[in-house]
Amino acid sequence: MKLKFVLAGIVTFMVVGFAQAQDGWNWPSDEEKEKTAREYNAAYVDYMNSEQFVEATKPLSWLLVNAPDLNESIYINGVKVYHGAAGAVSDEAQKRVYQDSVITVFDLRKEKFDNEARWIENKAFYSYIYYRTDKAKIPASIKSFERVIEVNKNFESAQLLQAYYDLVYRNYAYNKAYSKEEIISKYDEITSFVEMAESNGTDVSVPISTRDQLIVAMELIDCDFIENTLGKKLKANMGDEALANQIFKYSVQYKCTNTEAFMTSLELIDSKNPTFATSQVRALRYLQNREYDKAQPILEKALTLAEDDSQKADVYMDLSKVHAQAGRKSAARSAAMEAAKLDPERAKDAWLTVAQLYMESFNDCKGGVSRAKDRSVYIAAYNAYQRAGSSSGMASARAQFPSKEELFTEGLQPGSTINTGCWIGETVTLATRD
Repeated sequence: MKLKFVLAGIVTFMVVGFAQAQDGWNWPSDEEKEKTAREYNAAYVDYMNSEQFVEATKPLSWLLVNAPDLNESIYINGVKVYHGAAGAVSDEAQKRVYQDSVITVFDLRKEKFDNEARWIENKAFYSYIYYRTDKAKIPASIKSFERVIEVNKNFESAQLLQAYYDLVYRNYAYNKAYSKEEIISKYDEITSFVEMAESNGTDVSVPISTRDQLIVAMELIDCDFIENTLGKKLKANMGDEALANQIFKYSVQYKCTNTEAFMTSLELIDSKNPTFATSQVRALRYLQNREYDKAQPILEKALTLAEDDSQKADVYMDLSKVHAQAGRKSAARSAAMEAAKLDPERAKDAWLTVAQLYMESFNDCKGGVSRAKDRSVYIAAYNAYQRAGSSSGMASARAQFPSKEELFTEGLQPGSTINTGCWIGETVTLATRD
């Protein structure tokens, strides 16, 4: 990251050297002061070019105080000079003086020239490397990053996003600067810039990794926090879609989808901006809670949002469950068969569903006149299990077939056909269990 900024600085200084040969120099009107300004300007540049940065600070400081309108180059070069001086001294107090001077030069440049967007990220970078370990200075460094957002609305450097995550973490850890909700909101804000950079083709794996490590280190989010903090906040303001999206995202990420907060957020999101995924998950939760009346209209909505036949088949299988629980067995069978038609891979599940519906229909369909007819529903179930490839199901159904004696008593023969009647309405070939 440092290399990138140093290289950018080298280019800047080359440009400055060219600029000095052009117009735009405001030399002092006083003759003696002009003479001194010219001498000091040449002196600090010579010192800077020979990397005698500490020596360069003295004439440069005079120029910044006595000829602040001289040329923008004294501010551009001033960053290099004071940063170089900070690296050249071992005394920590003096090092901090030079580091603070770098930040001051940026501030002075802002007062004199209206081009903050060109260098504000550099200021944020220097504030990070200087102040990230200084508890008292961290808030000021964060303000530099916030200024980048105010001025440019975005970050050009993905490395700065990594630094921003780190500063927010340090401000939270060292200064207790944020509540859990505030720091999560801050991290979400930075993440939005990361996602923007990623959409532009930037490699953002490092800042994302940094964020995830810091969130884990802070132990910010768990199911209790989602339910009792974020969830209560959403209940107090049921129109807060941003909070609902946040709860939904964290609930999925931290496997907290059994919370009331998750369901509340899901209902709000699905009502305002439904997608196939939100409607399907919402319906599944209703199914799990045996709230079948609530599940059906949501599943029907999901059908209209499905993007392909496979998704539609999933919905039809769930609708089959809803109809079955409501006692609408014919509708349940129709839904299952529709799923099999849309997606052949669901055929096995569909036929298992139909077989189970048939197995559970004996008491509903028996007429008490013909045991062969009454038990023919089990033959229909056997056939359905066979199509599903379930040998255990076939065995269970066969055990309920009529006996040879029962067929003989009614003057019927194995191999003859009979209609089950009832809602099943299938014609089956008679067989016996013995």
